[in-house]
Amino acid sequence: MEEKDRANVCHEREPEMTKKIDITELILRDAHQSVMATRMSLEDMVPACEDLDKAGYWSVECWGGATFDSCIRFLNEDPWERLRTFRRLMPNTRLQMLLRGQNLLGYRHYEDGVVDRFVEKAAETGIDVFRVFDALNDIRNLERAVAAVRRTGKHAQGAISYTVSPLHTTGGFVDLAKKLLDRGCNSICIKDMAALLKPRAAYDLVRGIKDACGEETRVQVHVHATTGVTLVSLMKAIEAGADCVDAALSPLSLGPGHNPTESVVEMLQGTEFETDLDKGRILKLKQYFNTIRPRYQEFLSNITGVETEIFESQIPGGMISNMESQLKQQKAGDRMAEVLAEVPKVRADAGFPPLVTPSSQIVGTQAVFNVLMGKYKVLTGEFVDLMLGYYGETIGPRNPEVIAIAAGKSTKEPVTCRPADLLKPEWQELRKAALELPGCNGSDEDVLTYAMFPQVAPKFFATRDEGPKNLGKDPGAQPAAAPGAAPVVDNGKGPVRSPITYNVKLKGITHQVTVTPA
Repeated sequence: MEEKDRANVCHEREPEMTKKIDITELILRDAHQSVMATRMSLEDMVPACEDLDKAGYWSVECWGGATFDSCIRFLNEDPWERLRTFRRLMPNTRLQMLLRGQNLLGYRHYEDGVVDRFVEKAAETGIDVFRVFDALNDIRNLERAVAAVRRTGKHAQGAISYTVSPLHTTGGFVDLAKKLLDRGCNSICIKDMAALLKPRAAYDLVRGIKDACGEETRVQVHVHATTGVTLVSLMKAIEAGADCVDAALSPLSLGPGHNPTESVVEMLQGTEFETDLDKGRILKLKQYFNTIRPRYQEFLSNITGVETEIFESQIPGGMISNMESQLKQQKAGDRMAEVLAEVPKVRADAGFPPLVTPSSQIVGTQAVFNVLMGKYKVLTGEFVDLMLGYYGETIGPRNPEVIAIAAGKSTKEPVTCRPADLLKPEWQELRKAALELPGCNGSDEDVLTYAMFPQVAPKFFATRDEGPKNLGKDPGAQPAAAPGAAPVVDNGKGPVRSPITYNVKLKGITHQVTVTPA
């Protein structure tokens, strides 16, 4: 047979078998968190729910992450009511949330009883799939949340916070996957929050998990699009055996967001893989969100291209924007290059933690302080806790000299135990404090809302009766600050985060410095 004829035969041959690739849609959570600063109101989500429910997704991520914070801080909206609404409007689809392990949705560890209550209430209200991760990949910080999910009968998905460093290897991530499965996880997610997962690494990691844990192990891949290479990474992950990938409808994709759902569907056409999504409904959803996006223009990310520099610096785009804000406040905007060079050094001293909430904010802020005030002359309270083990165990040893400096600035001793083991039961105290607040309805939901954000919840409880606020505007209207919104460093480049107050001791005097994480 001539080479030309052989090529034609190969081109025309249909795949002998097709494997269905499941899709998790991110449009209701991480998509607008990443490119729209988590400002989309429930009012603008409701009209899309029927098509989302009938499009054929494996799950729709719609809760957790920064959405809970944004609901009560900016939108005057009860996050529990949002979840109930989704449950009612999408009865045929798994609803999914992102949970920060022992941190739940806040920025500190909670004792086990609070973890149990939160998971139980979320499951009761409508969550089917809990994606559980820890910023340090410390398995001890995941165990309680995973066990709580399993007791509810819901799907526990253990997430690997993917990162790159001299110590992070494919074998190490595979070992973590084994530990997650041993703890009862129903599936594994490779969670790439900074678009660092290159195509070959994606193939090797998925294949490594399948080989070590069994072909039946369900593997899902979550990547952002910031570096411009991760659509290829998704394809290689699928070829390696991934069962499900995350994507976001194109109006809220790319930049610091994710790869477009439509592109993933078209990419697989003509291969041995298929998604079975209803393309007609996908197109209808695309058209709908195209009409919504311009209304939130003031919150849209300024990152519209690609940032391959992240491969060198390991610094996510949202983290960069936060450091820029900190420097400008100190009249030191011209020192950004020094800070970018300092971040990898601080990360190495801290044992190479993945740069994801809250570790990214802790490392980034410490790098700023090092540049402005001298190397470890001033330490944030959170960085002290990180160095002394109060956030958990890091993959690498921490710099003993920096540990000594941290110990000298704290009354705490270094610890090696699971941080939550040091916490006393706190539910009754939280409940008592919440019930004293005007507007608190006395429910477990309100107590949990207070537990997550004790500085923000009081104002929300007091104004809840005024109803939700939609911050979307006519595209021709002038931007305005959200009525009553707390001061926050946010230029639309990253997701909403709670302001963090650091206690900084300088020349014997303690100063409070408040920054808003990226």
